[in-house]
Amino acid sequence: MHPRHVSAFLLLTLLAACSGAPAPTTDSGASAAATPGPGAQANAETRIGDVSIRASAIQTSQLDARIARQYGLQRDPNTVLLLVTVDRGPRATADAMPSSIQATATDLRGSRQPLALHEVRSGDAIDYIGTTATALPDTLRFEIEIVRAGGARSSMSMSRDFYPR
Repeated sequence: MHPRHVSAFLLLTLLAACSGAPAPTTDSGASAAATPGPGAQANAETRIGDVSIRASAIQTSQLDARIARQYGLQRDPNTVLLLVTVDRGPRATADAMPSSIQATATDLRGSRQPLALHEVRSGDAIDYIGTTATALPDTLRFEIEIVRAGGARSSMSMSRDFYPR
C-alpha cells in the first residue's frame, strides 16, 4: 500500500474507532459487506487475489483540516465523505490501480442518492472520493461498484451511523 494510502486509511480507521465503530472487515470473495446495526461499519475491505479494495466513510467535520484542504472539501458534520482505494500487490508496496467507481448512499428513510466519485492523485497514489449530504442522526448504506483496469468487476457495501458532534 502506498504510504499516503496508509496514513489516510489509518486516520479514517482511528476516527471510526473513536466513534465506537468496529475495525475494518475483510472478505476474500468478489464482494464485501458490512451489515448495519449499532456501531455500523465505518470501513470495508476486500482482497481478490493480489488486489485490495478499501472503502471508508466519515463526516467531513472529522477530517484533519490539512486532509480536507487536500481533497478540496469543506468540513461539515452534515457532509459525509466516501473514500475508495484500489491497489495491487503486497500491502507495503502496493501500486494504485486506475478504476471506474460508481456508488450510492441510502439513508434510513430509503432515499437513495448517487455519489459522484472523482479521482484524486498524489504521486503514485489514487483515491476516489465523493460526498453526500445527510440529516443527523442517520445511518447511511453505501453500495459501491468497481470496474478495475482490464474490466474485472467487484462490489462492496457497508453501513455507517452518523451523529451530531
